[in-house]
Amino acid sequence: MLVTSYDISNDKVRTKFSKFLCKFGRKLQFSVYEIRNSDRILRNIKKEIELHYKKQFTGADSVMIVPLCEQCRKKIVRYGYAENDDKEVVVFD
Repeated sequence: MLVTSYDISNDKVRTKFSKFLCKFGRKLQFSVYEIRNSDRILRNIKKEIELHYKKQFTGADSVMIVPLCEQCRKKIVRYGYAENDDKEVVVFD
């Protein structure tokens, strides 16, 4: 699992970066994403950021990628709506 946050000054770069992250994870806050996927996909995401997006970032921009191991993920404390994130949901039609 990755938690990614960003503060990017260029609107075009910020929009592209946000859309890229949306493909793999879900938005927790305005510029914070949680990405749960296989280790291979997580590595590919970091590689894509390194190869494609990093050169577009300026000195004023900030991007943080925080990898969380399974044991760390289990220690996350959630409140409010976030409490339901790890619960199984059953939908009946």
